[in-house]
Amino acid sequence: MAFNEGGSADALVFGATGFIGRWLAAELLGRGRTVAVAVRDGAERGGELREWLRERGVDDRRLLVVDADITRPDLGLAGERGEPLESVRDVFNAAALFRFGLERDEARRANVDGAVNVVRWAAERPRLQRLVHVSGYRVASAGVLTHPVPARELDALYRRLGAYEASKLEGDAAVRAVADEVGVPLTAVHPATVIGHSATGEAGQYIGLAGTVRDLHAGRLPALAGSRRTFVPVVTVDHLARFMAAVPEHDAGPYRAHWILDDATPNLPELVGLLARHLGVRPPRVVLPVGLVRRLPRALTGVEPETLSFLSEERYDTSSADALAREAGLSHPPVEEALRRWADRLVADRFGA
Repeated sequence: MAFNEGGSADALVFGATGFIGRWLAAELLGRGRTVAVAVRDGAERGGELREWLRERGVDDRRLLVVDADITRPDLGLAGERGEPLESVRDVFNAAALFRFGLERDEARRANVDGAVNVVRWAAERPRLQRLVHVSGYRVASAGVLTHPVPARELDALYRRLGAYEASKLEGDAAVRAVADEVGVPLTAVHPATVIGHSATGEAGQYIGLAGTVRDLHAGRLPALAGSRRTFVPVVTVDHLARFMAAVPEHDAGPYRAHWILDDATPNLPELVGLLARHLGVRPPRVVLPVGLVRRLPRALTGVEPETLSFLSEERYDTSSADALAREAGLSHPPVEEALRRWADRLVADRFGA
């Protein structure tokens, strides 16, 4: 069933009630597009999204809400339920299960099978111009995977990285392969750690780097894992939303990929030191090698093991994203100010408590 105030949609967002998806929906609506959002429990969650948009001054009259479930092969949009979406040109998939400690099957249902289901469904849209799929900036850390990944290699990947990151890597390989197979023009967007809105700091996501800020604020961060050169890049959610909304206007061809991060992000110890000074707390005194932290009991370190693979000194090629941003007239907001505003908002929101 559709819940609509705005006529036929030309853009469709999966995962629109999530952190990235709702800001993307707001950006697309602000550009005058008629936007469909595909969510479970459409009447209830669509109502919550409308309220969130209106609170931020976004006109939601061109918003169409449809019930959908990406874990189903037809997304729950077969027959008449999918008719309002026949006019869709651009499909954005920001749906993912982001949580540490997931079971492998649970992570794969959303991040692999669900992502592939979106590709196959998009292939049947008569007016499709582009599918924009949200992946992650660490997808190349295990080497370029081919789909299907051999079982022994896949088992090792899940053991080493944990279900969340491994499922995102497997999902990226699967989406690339299936899009090529069915002829879907694809852009893979690989964002860094997404922090709050550059002007307000508003976030709504409280794990990962936000958990480090929480422990810092509470005085529970005596040491950092990593090195002095550990690089955990960030991108503000509003810059990411603007970038994604611009992708269909600027990308062409069967496949493009963009790593979206602010290369001016300070190395992790400097980033944490900056926030410690801002919050008026003591910064960590030591930096411990990841290998050592991995061997220590979690009860002692307080570190979620699945976060350790993100603590890398690697840098990332942002040249294609930078070129598109220039064409679209976009630039990253000042990163240090954005980090301070994000930290203030995390504290004000009691880190989601």
